[in-house]
Amino acid sequence: MAKVIVFSGAGVSAESGISTFRDSDGLWEEYDVNVVCNYDSLEKNEDVTIEFYDKRRAELESKEPNKAHKVLADLKKRYPKEIAIITQNVDNLFEKAGLAKEDVMHLHGFMTEVRCQNSSCAQVYEIGYKKLCEFSEGLCPECSSKLRPNIVFFGEAAPMYEHLNQELQDCEMVVVIGTSGNVVGVNSMAQFAQMSILNNLEPSPAIEEQLFDLVLYKKAGEAIEEIRYEIEKFLDSEF
Repeated sequence: MAKVIVFSGAGVSAESGISTFRDSDGLWEEYDVNVVCNYDSLEKNEDVTIEFYDKRRAELESKEPNKAHKVLADLKKRYPKEIAIITQNVDNLFEKAGLAKEDVMHLHGFMTEVRCQNSSCAQVYEIGYKKLCEFSEGLCPECSSKLRPNIVFFGEAAPMYEHLNQELQDCEMVVVIGTSGNVVGVNSMAQFAQMSILNNLEPSPAIEEQLFDLVLYKKAGEAIEEIRYEIEKFLDSEF
């Protein structure tokens, strides 16, 4: 298990122009997230739900990693066993910054993947930036069942949370970047660790900042060099 967990949310990718689910009163462009992001969205609103994720997937093709992604990717490469990159984001910007897919724990799925809706099959396929219907006509190549975005919808189980909890058991430093703490509680993360850093644009009612050793209220791209310094200092003192 890693000594340092870097836990990121939408605030990291926002600097690359990635829209968040709840930017504007529960709307993403013209879509109501309560219609297209719930556990029953594929059953009740299949066409518009698939359209929504097709557009979000296509949006990613032109987006580039920002300074925060690049610095964190560099740190992960330098300390591969000591640092765990864990994100709530479903984009591929850490991968575009040079990390392998297996080097990033995506808690809520991965936008450039689809998976079989048949639970006994559940095969996952990388489709890049294509529309879902453009890959195997929207059907699983293995069992011919319908495919779906490989995303955790609201109200669905998130299997990767168990892996997050396992990582937290042994970590010594937690760095929280760009999350409100409303979906995944980060207060307990700070209590687990010897050293903890919080970086957000502004305070969040869900986060108890006094639990963190260092609090930086600024853009991730502006805070990342200070964060890099603290991570390097912490890890170098361990060796």
